[in-house]
Amino acid sequence: MQGQQAQQPAPVDQGPPPTDDKAAQQEIKPEKLVPVTEEKGKRIELTPEQVVRERRRPQGADVLKQFGDRVIVQFNNQTFVESNEAPRITRGARDVYYEDLPRGRTREIVERDNGVRIVTIRNRNGDVVQRSRIMPDGREYVLSYVDERYYQDVDDWRDPGDDLPPMRLDISRRDYILDSEEVEDPDEYYTFLEQPPVERVQRLYSIDEVKRSARVRDIARRIDLDTLNFDFGSATISDEEVQKLEGVATAMEKLLKKNPAETFLIEGHTDAVGTPDANLALSDRRAEAVAEALTNAFGIPAENLTTQGYGEEYLKVNTSGPNRENRRVAIRRITSLVAPVASNNEQ
Repeated sequence: MQGQQAQQPAPVDQGPPPTDDKAAQQEIKPEKLVPVTEEKGKRIELTPEQVVRERRRPQGADVLKQFGDRVIVQFNNQTFVESNEAPRITRGARDVYYEDLPRGRTREIVERDNGVRIVTIRNRNGDVVQRSRIMPDGREYVLSYVDERYYQDVDDWRDPGDDLPPMRLDISRRDYILDSEEVEDPDEYYTFLEQPPVERVQRLYSIDEVKRSARVRDIARRIDLDTLNFDFGSATISDEEVQKLEGVATAMEKLLKKNPAETFLIEGHTDAVGTPDANLALSDRRAEAVAEALTNAFGIPAENLTTQGYGEEYLKVNTSGPNRENRRVAIRRITSLVAPVASNNEQ
């Protein structure tokens, strides 16, 4: 994802970082959430592949190139990659069907053999505005929710980070970014991931807004999986490399036992060799490969993981040549950015 941000507001002293997720959301006015299935919809004949292929985009969005199932899009001076998460979310489902909702929205219902339903509402441009896991007993865990008022002008997408002042960190780099090569005890992953955002969240964002906005993403702490190796030009993870995810997977599992509505963003990155567009697609496949491994090898539910590739935009080592450290994946726990924490804690 590449582009320039508009001038930001002046810095504001927010004080020390929030002590927990609830404190991080104290600026957000509580909203009355409507169950994701309450609104009446009309069932339509649609497949997951059609959802992606027929996705509408805001006016002015240009498709630059397509690499297999990855689409490179340019919009508002930003270039980003779009992919299809449906194969991960719907794999092994008993049934998948779609419903038309008012205002051009679509509801996707994924029914699994164990009675769990994953219900997702997308706006007319395909952005996820609400996603919930509904248990067999009817309990609903809100995985993501955004007030649709922020999407009223959907033909003019803008970076929500432009509304935020520059970030001012009052913590050490080690408390903000965890390098996996420095981890001595696997429990460090859990201790790090459970930490709240580094500043108060001003409003809930859609998952797509978080993916597109570096400023918003940076509110969440980050794990750099430096020890996970990708061959040059490859998104394949060997069985040996998959085992390096065990510490992170165990941490995710513990967090999900406390809050089944956690959402983790997996970011893919490349070195600077090759074209920027090809690297965007490659990095996105790397992020997806890690998500697949976390689900298939360690049982992390697919709906708790979301992925995005950023190509060569955020190099860890400033070099134009091949570099293993730049061919990496990063993980953030973005729950406090995309879901009302209180609603899930009441379950």
